Amino acid sequence: MSVCLSQLRLSLQLVSLFRGVKQSPALCALLRILQAADADEKAAAYSDFLFALQAADLCFSEALLRLVFTDDNRYVRLTAAKEPIPEAMEALAERELSLFSALTELSPEDLFPDALPAGGIPADGGRFACTLPRFENKKTDVGALYRARLSQLHRFGFGVFAGGAMFRVKDERIVPIRTDSAMSPDEFVGYQSQRETVRRAFVSLLDGMPAENVLLYGDAGTGKSSTVKALVKDLADRGLRLIELKKDQLTDLPAVMEEVRVQPLKFVIFIDDLSFGKNDDQFSMLKAALEGSAAGTAENALICATSNRRHIVKETFSDRTGDDVHRNDTMTELLSLSDRFGLTVYYEKPNKAQYLETVSVLAARAGLPVTEELLTAAEAYALKKGSRSPRAAKQFVAIKKSL
Repeated sequence: MSVCLSQLRLSLQLVSLFRGVKQSPALCALLRILQAADADEKAAAYSDFLFALQAADLCFSEALLRLVFTDDNRYVRLTAAKEPIPEAMEALAERELSLFSALTELSPEDLFPDALPAGGIPADGGRFACTLPRFENKKTDVGALYRARLSQLHRFGFGVFAGGAMFRVKDERIVPIRTDSAMSPDEFVGYQSQRETVRRAFVSLLDGMPAENVLLYGDAGTGKSSTVKALVKDLADRGLRLIELKKDQLTDLPAVMEEVRVQPLKFVIFIDDLSFGKNDDQFSMLKAALEGSAAGTAENALICATSNRRHIVKETFSDRTGDDVHRNDTMTELLSLSDRFGLTVYYEKPNKAQYLETVSVLAARAGLPVTEELLTAAEAYALKKGSRSPRAAKQFVAIKKSL
């Protein structure tokens, strides 16, 4: 590619609509290469440029597409809201997308014409050659791909939510969960009716139908949390996302709802292992959200919580017998939070036969022979652990597999 580096530098400096792309480490390093006053400065910038491309396996066009697709800007927000795009903004978007397309034609030699190609031999026959490290780049019509993406915003979303399916709140910001440990729904054993009930709630949300907030409760290790994450992963291509909140982050709930309200996606706000003390400050925050307060809800989101207790608010004997003049009012308040979940799904503790069936299925999947000796050992393991949960079955099979 024949390129005028000074014109390219000026064009990059003028990027304004996709400023988030321009301010990414890769584009900042590219601009520094174009602005470098000497070879050492250019080499340092080029090193930073290659470092920024590592997540895309050193492919600049792939990294650039990811940046464009996940950029949060006024143009994509107007498109998501189905509002008219001003003519000047449309022209600006066209200009900048054309520039990004041109960047996908750059080669290492375009950026560093004075360096030797990889494997080159210095003209003076010297012992050490300054060879040029390579990056990949594939000519790409970024504008065409971006506009195709805009037509599917209900599946992909924009901004941070275009880059994954599961998120958490850190330092009051929504960030992706990078490690994907979610199972596939096909990997579960048992609790089929419970999974189908939760799935129907999530699909109703995706279909724009009324969707109830969901409480999954029951014994530890029965797969409540895994169910939620597996179903979100399975439905992510349809536009479902999960945002995990810890109980002590419930004060962030109104801000999270405000963030998701402008998205064309659908969201499961997930609170795992939920329980409260009677005077817990977070209690009223969640209660208001479940009641549908304007600040705590969004039409494209539902709240999904798991708990080992049907009654999320811990009660004491004094609550039942006690020292409150209006004892019935106290009990009603303690039970009210659970009742505000429109859908409750119970995960009961497996009996011995169900537990051994789970062990048999998991052992067969792991390539272990399902023998009477194995099942006897599995029951002994459960008794020692004090639980016949699917988690205990999985742990037992993992131990046997490792031996």
